[in-house]
Amino acid sequence: MKVVIAGAGSVGSFIAEDLTNAGHDVLVVEQDPQIVEKRSRAIPCRWVVADACEFASLEAAKLEEADVVVAATGDDEDNLVVSLLAKQEFMVPRVIARVNHPKNHWMFSKLWGVDVAVSTPHLLSSLVEEAVSVGSLVRLLQFESSGARLVEVTLAEDSPALELTISELDIPRGASIVAVIRDSNIVVPRGDTTLSLGDEVIALVTSEVEDSLRSKLVGAGV
Repeated sequence: MKVVIAGAGSVGSFIAEDLTNAGHDVLVVEQDPQIVEKRSRAIPCRWVVADACEFASLEAAKLEEADVVVAATGDDEDNLVVSLLAKQEFMVPRVIARVNHPKNHWMFSKLWGVDVAVSTPHLLSSLVEEAVSVGSLVRLLQFESSGARLVEVTLAEDSPALELTISELDIPRGASIVAVIRDSNIVVPRGDTTLSLGDEVIALVTSEVEDSLRSKLVGAGV
């Protein structure tokens, strides 16, 4: 997989190192030559000293060949510009953007070419909520391009889904249970998988049917 990362700060560098070690073809675009000189010694991927917000720089980096672009700078405006150029000018299939300030999260949408917006504060709050919430639906991740969401429900004693198989739940169209975590083990869900107390049910759902799925797993009026 060919990945282009804009920004070689702590976040961009970590992503570059992780993906490079996993065997992917990684190119990092960073405008500060001192950062490139320092980081390139430790991370054996391709490096370019350039401004990722400039069309010419991205064209020289052959962005049209990328499978994924990650806008990981420390500036939200720059990340939006990189995302828009990647999607609109270079038709990159997958654009992932870092959100530095939570209040700007609403702008990171498909209108700006963003497929997935990653906000660390939002992720942390979701993980905290997921860790302490039983019997409620928690949103873990939003996919901006499709409007789909990854959600999690830990089944409580009053869940209407207890002791039912997934096929018996009659999951609404537009929702899909993708995993069940039981006793720290991942259960790949099938139609005959029976749900039990304490199961962590992870589902992919559209906004239109989120409430319907909630009623199936949590109960009406919750």
